[in-house]
Amino acid sequence: MTQPFRIKTGGRIHRDRPIGFSFNGKDYQGYEGDTLASALLANGVHLVARSFKYHRPRGIMTAGAEEPNAMVQLDTGNRTEPNLKATQVELFDGLTATSVNCWPSINFDVQAVNGMFHKLFPAGFYYKTMMSSPNLWHKFYEPMIRKAAGWGKAPPGPDPDFYDQMHVYCDVLVVGAGPAGLAAARAAASSGARVIIADEQSEFGGCLLSLKRQINGKKALTWVNEQVAALKAEPEVTTLHRTTIFGYYDQNYLVAIERRRDHLGLPSTPAKPKQRIWHIRAEQVVLATGSHERPLVFADNDRPGTMLAEAVKSYVNRFGVLSGSRAVLFTNNDRAYEAALDFHNAGGKVEAVVDIRPAPTGKLVDLIKECGIPLQTGQAIVATHGKKRVTGVDIMPFDGTNVTGARTSIPCDLLMTSGGWSPVVHLHSQAQGKLRYVDEKACFIPDHCPQDAVSVGGANGDFSIAKCLTTGIEAGMQAANLAGFGAGLDMSEADTDEATVDYPTPCWLVPGEKEIGHGSAKHFVDFQNDSTAADIKLASREGFRSVEHMKRYTLTGFGTDQGKTGNINGLAILAQTNKKTIPETGTTTFRPPYTSVTFGALAGRELGDFSDPVRRTPMHDWHCEQEAVFEDVGQWKRPRYFPKAGEDMLQAVNRECLAVRNGVGVLDATTLGKIDVRGKDAAEFLNRVYTNAWINLPVGSCRYGLMCGEDGMVYDDGVTARLGEHHFHMTTTTGGAATVYERLEDYLQTEWPDLDVWLTSVTEQWATISVAGPKARLVMEKLNPHHDWSNDAFPFMTFQDVALASCQARIFRISFTGELSFEINVPSRYGRAVWDAVMAAGEAYGITPYGTETMHVLRAEKGFIIVGQDTDATQTPLDLGMDWIVSKKKKDFVGKRSFSRLDTTKKDRKQLVGLLTENPHDVLDEGAQIIADETAPKPISMLGHVTSSYWSEALGHSIALAVVKGGPQRIGENLTAWSLGKSHKVKVVAPIFYDKESARRDG
Repeated sequence: MTQPFRIKTGGRIHRDRPIGFSFNGKDYQGYEGDTLASALLANGVHLVARSFKYHRPRGIMTAGAEEPNAMVQLDTGNRTEPNLKATQVELFDGLTATSVNCWPSINFDVQAVNGMFHKLFPAGFYYKTMMSSPNLWHKFYEPMIRKAAGWGKAPPGPDPDFYDQMHVYCDVLVVGAGPAGLAAARAAASSGARVIIADEQSEFGGCLLSLKRQINGKKALTWVNEQVAALKAEPEVTTLHRTTIFGYYDQNYLVAIERRRDHLGLPSTPAKPKQRIWHIRAEQVVLATGSHERPLVFADNDRPGTMLAEAVKSYVNRFGVLSGSRAVLFTNNDRAYEAALDFHNAGGKVEAVVDIRPAPTGKLVDLIKECGIPLQTGQAIVATHGKKRVTGVDIMPFDGTNVTGARTSIPCDLLMTSGGWSPVVHLHSQAQGKLRYVDEKACFIPDHCPQDAVSVGGANGDFSIAKCLTTGIEAGMQAANLAGFGAGLDMSEADTDEATVDYPTPCWLVPGEKEIGHGSAKHFVDFQNDSTAADIKLASREGFRSVEHMKRYTLTGFGTDQGKTGNINGLAILAQTNKKTIPETGTTTFRPPYTSVTFGALAGRELGDFSDPVRRTPMHDWHCEQEAVFEDVGQWKRPRYFPKAGEDMLQAVNRECLAVRNGVGVLDATTLGKIDVRGKDAAEFLNRVYTNAWINLPVGSCRYGLMCGEDGMVYDDGVTARLGEHHFHMTTTTGGAATVYERLEDYLQTEWPDLDVWLTSVTEQWATISVAGPKARLVMEKLNPHHDWSNDAFPFMTFQDVALASCQARIFRISFTGELSFEINVPSRYGRAVWDAVMAAGEAYGITPYGTETMHVLRAEKGFIIVGQDTDATQTPLDLGMDWIVSKKKKDFVGKRSFSRLDTTKKDRKQLVGLLTENPHDVLDEGAQIIADETAPKPISMLGHVTSSYWSEALGHSIALAVVKGGPQRIGENLTAWSLGKSHKVKVVAPIFYDKESARRDG
């Protein structure tokens, strides 16, 4: 298999390692070191894609992450991966790729008919033509658009590959391994700092991989190899190849994806994952992300064979490929002349260099003339020819604003364009950094960044290699110094042999002979989304003059492209249309990810059984040994009940309930949410978030509290203890722990940032063991006979630090059962040992472990609520009969104002009551509807519903809690509970069924 456009020598490919691959069902050959794009170009394949909206033929345009056109589907079956960029897919033996967004084939795409009716599909066409009839939209237009939209196909089944995630810290993170990045990493590493340097390419070197340069009298790649070797020799340096930093978040938290086996084409294993996500927290960040060449905007500038000049140069020098045989260069800067020279020297023919500038000068201009390449100055391309491959261009004299005079045709099969350079500011922008427009360079460069980051080299608008090296060294030394390290090696400025070049002459839109938007020619700005200059002008005319509005109306800067090639052109065209400057127009927002990231990598190994963390208490193994039946509460595995041989759940729960009521039981309560609250304003903070008062709670005491939302509805409860003057220990419900913590943190950060309060989640730090029942004090006395456990010495709602089982325990006198209870809290590492000690101490008293089902029965007998079961976010404390917990003296607390709303004071609100069935053995269904009279005409109004329902062995009667309209006023009434076709007569009673005087609380 021949590669007709492969140069006989040169490049960084391995010519002794040929690789076979297929594209769109046809077999080709490339070499190790090729990308799919370079191998296709070597085989003369230019038509690789169809455009998004018009399905126009498209070809490879770039050589890197900025590629907007060449999206491919890789592999087949469950391992298939859609929408990869051919410029980033490394070639491997047996690679199979197909084009996307075309049917039935790339050569004949039925939807190309859209181009014939392009006037019916301007920007926002669906708003104007498809929204008038809701029925037509839902039944015809929307299904049609959804069927036509999208690129590629998702895998039909589960992903068979494996993915990893890493969490690391470094002193200095360098993003990009071009000349500036290597210099920065080398300078920082020499100081002893912990450095990570990451680059998206398979090799370090950046633009030097594609340039013929010398640094300090050596070949540039020799200098690269020396720097890489020095970095790898440093013990505190991590070098990451094939790694893209795709997201920059708060507090110097950056996320990267490392492609570990994509280039091998081999199945992954748990030991050799396909990709890895790196979560990096960096003290200092150096952004050396380089710059992207941008295209010129002119008529029909999207034909296959139209490429960026830098890409052509890269394919020549790095991959040994001529992207065509007869080329034309269209540019506004003399730096692009290098591409024409390299193409010419590699054996290609340059038909002409078309430069919009009237009189360019400089070394590169002179070299073009010496090579005999025709130089057309003060000219611009006004038309291109060809269909599935460019065959020629037309040029006309251009004065920077208008084209006039005679038209000249130039035949070619390759059109190189260069409109200047745009710094890759995506990560800087994600870090909330600001941009500043520099007229001289015709680009936006980074300005202030609120995070500890600095942009250098091309990313900062310094496009010369010498400047990249100088600023890189300075940035690396400064970053290491700011991270707490001293000066490293004395790295002098590097000497290079590059020619001095002028900055580009801005040219944002080349007009045609017809007004933009008239005729069939299209001036593409965003190639990936088929956004044209006419679309932008239309957006302005229709009132979308804000740059963010224009972006959404035209899709300019959307998709995986994220404005890499077309953003500045689009902004400039909008500015010209609005008769404003580019700085006045502003920029759009770059969002993560910088390039596409697979869902598999984001999920890592958290799939199936690992999709949600499983949390186990320190006593979990003991529960398993006792053959406990578990239930999931949030992410926790909690014992539901402990059956003995031959027992079902009801029998086991009845036994456990009686053990607690008559003797002593023990519960693993570790899963309760626990939050450590510290700071001089901690008491004031609690006073604001709880409904009751907290300022005067004595140290050593506990208090039960309710939290309400802004709407006055209960959303969590728990007991909080005052450990010190400025130190509290808060407990929450098991399922609500994370929500409560997030809400409290939100208040501190957004509502009350002036409060000196710090929150720390300590749920996992403490194991909690609740000993409850009339004999609980006997068990505690056996655990520590030297401590005074009496009510006088250890009263209810206090805590004490007591030595238990060779460790210090924090013990609370609180009760969720209504019985005498001691809640033992010890560091988690002592949880099992203390549990074993409790079981041994209680053996003589028949201590019985009980689970969550028994806990629910015991608390329901006492009328204690469970937030989220007996509440549904529509109950205030007053609805729950808990007006005693709402302070009448506090000036304010979260939710207070909502209590005075008319709706929250209505007498017919659903309020908590108890229910007793007419037949004591009937246990109501939870969720059963409460109605007044089942014989009433239908539909029957619902008065409320059952929230909790159990059999109470201690009472010999079923019990239930319910929320019923006007509940307290209905006590004594007979109602009906209806569920699933069954009805039961019930009597409304007070919600406390057992020990109404709380006589058993103190033993």
